[in-house]
Amino acid sequence: MDFELTEEQKMFQTMVRDFAVKELEPVAAQIDEKSEYPAEQVKKIADLGLMGLTIPEEYEGNGKGRVDFCIAVEELARASSAASAYFRISLSLATPPIIFFGTEEQKRKYLPPQAKGEKLICFALTEAGAGSDPAAVETTATKKDNGYVINGTKLFISIGAEAETIVTFATLDKSLGYRGITAFIVEKSYPGFSVGKHENKLGFRGLSAAELIFDNCFVPLENRLGEEGKGFRVALESLDESRITVGAEAVGIAQAALDASVSYAKERRQFGQRIANFQAIQWMLADMATQIEAARMLTYYAANRMDKGLPFIKESSMAKLFASEVSSFVTNKAIQIHGGYGYTKDYPLERYLRDAKLTEIYEGTSEMMRMTIARALVGKG
Repeated sequence: MDFELTEEQKMFQTMVRDFAVKELEPVAAQIDEKSEYPAEQVKKIADLGLMGLTIPEEYEGNGKGRVDFCIAVEELARASSAASAYFRISLSLATPPIIFFGTEEQKRKYLPPQAKGEKLICFALTEAGAGSDPAAVETTATKKDNGYVINGTKLFISIGAEAETIVTFATLDKSLGYRGITAFIVEKSYPGFSVGKHENKLGFRGLSAAELIFDNCFVPLENRLGEEGKGFRVALESLDESRITVGAEAVGIAQAALDASVSYAKERRQFGQRIANFQAIQWMLADMATQIEAARMLTYYAANRMDKGLPFIKESSMAKLFASEVSSFVTNKAIQIHGGYGYTKDYPLERYLRDAKLTEIYEGTSEMMRMTIARALVGKG
């Protein structure tokens, strides 16, 4: 197995890193403080050509694989997790349902605007009673004329406030359980659709998490995504894929915390010497670096399996589980190394810690990841 990136991938990594350091890192604290949509930074990410990174070339994307995607996510998240999330979520979670289940007309209509960064796509599945249990969707779709009327409310939808296109899920028949769930493409302009409450979050404060309301929202027949009753499969396949990139996101946040800690340990002096000379600090740094490298390898391994067309659900769950918990561990240790300074907003460590926590929760909690992994090992019983 080759653990080395290709020369082309290394060049791509350097390009994204240079961009992130120049355009995202200087404003990351401001994005967090204002808790506002970083429109200018998202536009710059689009101008770099990243918003179509994994979209097929025939739909004006770059047609790259998941390893390249993880490279970009890690480097962007290392600079600004909130700004980079608009890139990651719209591409890894919201566009795959259209790429893999959409009609040719749907692909040609909705993928090019996403690839250009003109109209972002969001993924709306979560509800008040349907979080870790997506089969419990209560939003309904009723056939009418040449389409469907959707009624219900989605919660905590990332990019929900800014997206022009929404991939959402509703049940045609609650008695059928997950077999009644169907996927739809909803445009923001459709009558009956509105954006409700914006959540005030602990971390990722520049990333919107919105309530989406469907009040007798009519969706044309041609905007059904896939077959009736197959929406649960659409949702799960997209989540399986996106969890790999959550791993890359977590690794990026952790790497930023390690970088800051190494730099600080070399500069900070106590008892007449730099604190990097103390074994207590050295061991913390060694543990942080080792766990980050392990998380990175697991994440890229899952991405590589997906690129090769191999089974990857267990591996993607492992990557998300391990990398997200490593990110929380590393950012916590980073604050410890910085001492009182790490607890202040003058340094980015407290932001890293707040951002890292979300990676353990969204797109599948750590508990659900353990359940998925265990089922792959021992079956469902």
